[in-house]
Amino acid sequence: MSKTTDERATVPGRNILDIIVARKRIEVSALPKETVHAGLIRDRLRERGGVRDFIGALRNPRTGDVGLIAEVKKASPSAGVIRADFDPIRIAREYEEAGASCLSVLTDESFFQGSLQFLRDIRSAVSLPLLRKDFIIDERQILEAAEWGADAILLIAAILSDDDLSHFQALAEASGLAVLVEVHDEAELDRVLRVGSRLLGINNRDLKTFKVDLGTTERLADRVRSSGSSEPILLVAESGLHTRSDVVRVKKAGAGAILVGESLMRSPDIAVKAGELIGAGGERL
Repeated sequence: MSKTTDERATVPGRNILDIIVARKRIEVSALPKETVHAGLIRDRLRERGGVRDFIGALRNPRTGDVGLIAEVKKASPSAGVIRADFDPIRIAREYEEAGASCLSVLTDESFFQGSLQFLRDIRSAVSLPLLRKDFIIDERQILEAAEWGADAILLIAAILSDDDLSHFQALAEASGLAVLVEVHDEAELDRVLRVGSRLLGINNRDLKTFKVDLGTTERLADRVRSSGSSEPILLVAESGLHTRSDVVRVKKAGAGAILVGESLMRSPDIAVKAGELIGAGGERL
């Protein structure tokens, strides 16, 4: 009998990232053996009709005063099933109607009950740029993202070496995909700044304890400002954003965009909640 998500998330002595990455290595080992290069990914992007401008959409919100990456997410290891009446296409359309700038689509099956098929189906249903939200540890997953409909990929600094982080980002960007690089603390941020990432996600959740602290965005945003980076960096605040006041707080700290999943997925009216978070129809900050 296979273990449930909850059982896998509670193995003594291992945090959830370790467990997820161990499973991901097994999944990646089953992918076709092929050499992935920027030209191949660009070919796949042309075959599907091109790329939607992910970063541009965040810098120029359709409505409200902050770019919203609204997440299509059924479950998580920490929360279990978040939305039982999960219909990814309906949810994506509601997000688009509410004014979201981009969508994040969970494609991990083992821990988040996601699917690459969700990515393809949603791309056909909406016109917004799409992020493949997964645990990327291999070049072939970047090719997959292009083949199934992503305009951007997520790279998590905590699970990648400096060499892999730099290589994967360069490969994706040379292909035409945007890259959201996620950090959780100062050490990871310093590594990412050396790589020169333009789209930086600050996750307010400690993935070892699952504690959420919006002060993480404030601390790391201040560190970005003091770094003297020559490249303009768009900060994306992630996790723990439940109210308009939460969004105002991280926006004042320097976040130009937010990534929100659970608070939207738990809302009885997704469109109303999304509009509340981005300040749709209200006074702009």
